[in-house]
Amino acid sequence: MKKLVEIAKFTKNIDEMSEFYENLLGITPAARSEGMAIFLLGEVKLFLHAFYDPKEGELPPENHLAIEVANLAQACDDLANAGLTIEVPPKEYYWGKSAYLRDPDGQMIELIEAEQDQAS
Repeated sequence: MKKLVEIAKFTKNIDEMSEFYENLLGITPAARSEGMAIFLLGEVKLFLHAFYDPKEGELPPENHLAIEVANLAQACDDLANAGLTIEVPPKEYYWGKSAYLRDPDGQMIELIEAEQDQAS
């Protein structure tokens, strides 16, 4: 099962964007720092992030949607078999395991692997 879990928006002015979304949504950020603000909207996170100059190997600061999948490797294989191009193959990041592709308009889509229960 796939589900939308994040909308990421990059901005030149975190303070202004955070204030705008606080007023629009009527809530304060669940997390806030100099370079980001996170608003929780049910199961979807609105992630505001400051633009940055990416270093080699870093992801570009582009607005994107994040879609959660149960098994990232399998999802990427299935999408590739369906003719879609995985631009950034599965990789471990500080937030979890993600891969990236683009929609027909060139907009970035993140696929993020669902966290597995650690109970044993």
